[in-house]
Amino acid sequence: PEWAHGKWSNCFTTIFSLFPLISMQRKAILAAKPTVKEAISKVCTDLHPQSMVISDLGCSFGANTLLFVSDAITTIGENPNNTIGERPKEIQFFLNDLPGNDFNNIFQSLEQFEQSTTKNCTSRGLQPPPHYVVGLPGSFYTRLFPCNNVHLFHSSMSLMWLSQDPENLDGIMNEANIHIGLTTPPLVTKLYQNQFKKDFSRFLKMRCKEIVPGGRMVLTMLGRNSTDVFSAGGTTMAFELLSQGLQTLVAEDCVEKEKLDSFNLPLYCPSVDELKELVWQNELLDITDIRLFEINGNPNGGSDQSAEDAAAAPVIIHGAAAAEAAGKTISTSLRAVKEPLIASHFGESILDKLFAVFARYFTNCIESEVEKSPVPVITLSLQPKH
Repeated sequence: PEWAHGKWSNCFTTIFSLFPLISMQRKAILAAKPTVKEAISKVCTDLHPQSMVISDLGCSFGANTLLFVSDAITTIGENPNNTIGERPKEIQFFLNDLPGNDFNNIFQSLEQFEQSTTKNCTSRGLQPPPHYVVGLPGSFYTRLFPCNNVHLFHSSMSLMWLSQDPENLDGIMNEANIHIGLTTPPLVTKLYQNQFKKDFSRFLKMRCKEIVPGGRMVLTMLGRNSTDVFSAGGTTMAFELLSQGLQTLVAEDCVEKEKLDSFNLPLYCPSVDELKELVWQNELLDITDIRLFEINGNPNGGSDQSAEDAAAAPVIIHGAAAAEAAGKTISTSLRAVKEPLIASHFGESILDKLFAVFARYFTNCIESEVEKSPVPVITLSLQPKH
C-alpha cells in the first residue's frame, strides 16, 4: 500500500507487537499481576471473607483463561488471613464471557489445572484454599450478579470491545475504513469515543451494584499512550493493513464496496485520561492505581520472563524469508480473532484471499532489520467509595 512508504515507513512494525495474541495477552496478565495481587490482599485483610467471590469478565478460553485463577489461588494461599479460625477461606470463581464462548474447553482443562495448581502450591509450602470454578455466560455490559455479591472483579484485554458498532455510524461515513483510520472523519472518531463512554459507564454502573463494600476491581485493556486517537500501536496498524486488504478485494470485484463501507470493528482503545474522566463521572468509585504498560508481544520471549523483560526484549527480523514467515504468522493470528466478525459480514468465501493479501502487505513492509514498537496496555484498579 502506498501509505506504507510515506509517514508510516517506520511505524508498520507496531503491527508485529500485536501478535501472536496469546503471547501478548499472557504478558498483559503478567504485567498486571502485582496490581491484582495487591487488590486480592487488600480484600483478604480488610474484609476477612470466609467465602470469597471472584469474577473474571471476558475470560475467553485457551492457554491464558485459567492463568488469572491460578495467580489468585496462590496469592490467597500466601495471605496470612487465608483461614478464619480453623476454617480455610473458600473461593468461588465465576468465569464470564458471551454465550458463544467455548466453556466446555475450559471445563475439560480443569482436572489438569487442579493438578498443576496443587503441585505449584505444595512446592512452595502452601496449601491451596478450597475453590470452585463455574461458567457464567452473558454480556458484561448487563447485570450478572445479585447486589453486594462479588469481592473482586477482574478483566483482561476485553473492555476495549464495544457492545455494538458506534451508534449513528452509517454507510459511507467511514468510507473504505474498518476502524479509526488515516482517512476517518472527526465525526466518526467522535462516534467511537461516545460509544466507548456509554459502554464503559454502563459497565461501571453494573459492577458498582454487584460489588461488596470494600471490594476491588482490576481492569486491563488495550489503550493509547497519547491523546491522538490514531495512536494505538499495533492495533491501529493492523486495522490499516486489513482495510487495505479489503480495498484490494473491492478493486478485484471480490467484495462489494457497499459491504466494505458498512463494516466497522466495534473496538476502541482509550487513553489514561479518558478512563480517569469516566471513573470521576461515575462518582461511586475511587482509582487506587492506574498504569500504562508497553507490551512488545515478543513471540520468542519465554513464559517465565518477567513482565519487564518481556516488554523490553526487541525482535529483529532478518531477510526476506523471515519477513514472509512473520507475515504469515501474523495473518493467521489476526484471522483467528477477526474471522467470525468478517465472515458474518462478508461471507466465508473471501477469508483465504483476504488474509493472504494481508500477509503479503505486511511482508512487503518489513525491512531487513526491524526493532518492534510496543503496544500500550492500561491497568486500572478501582474500589467503591463507600
